[in-house]
Amino acid sequence: MIDFKKLFEKLKTIKISDRRIILVVIIVILVLLMMDFNNRMVVLLRLNQQRDQLSTQVVELEQTKAKFEEQVAYATSERALEEWAREKARLVKEGDVPIIILPPAQQKISPTPVPTPEVITVSRWQVWQALFFGD
Repeated sequence: MIDFKKLFEKLKTIKISDRRIILVVIIVILVLLMMDFNNRMVVLLRLNQQRDQLSTQVVELEQTKAKFEEQVAYATSERALEEWAREKARLVKEGDVPIIILPPAQQKISPTPVPTPEVITVSRWQVWQALFFGD
């Protein structure tokens, strides 16, 4: 343990000019310690932000994983197989009567008319007038 009485007595024996040098050295050391503390705080803030971002990404990835597991479970089910067979492959079960809807035989398809744009010719003086005075 440090004996402050002895330390204080040793400081009294030091000359005033030496005390100033010691004071300057102590102030420089304190400034360096404060700069180091500031740097550590900046690093801590950055690491906390990264931790928060990563925790958000983890939650999102867990939700994505759960969604994919749900899709895999549905894709491997009997219901998905039957929906695919009936809707995409157009298969029928035994006993079902397939119904095929045909378009009417007399239906005529008329093309949609495309309007042609009108070309408006403008003289040079009208262009200059519009540039200087507006429309």
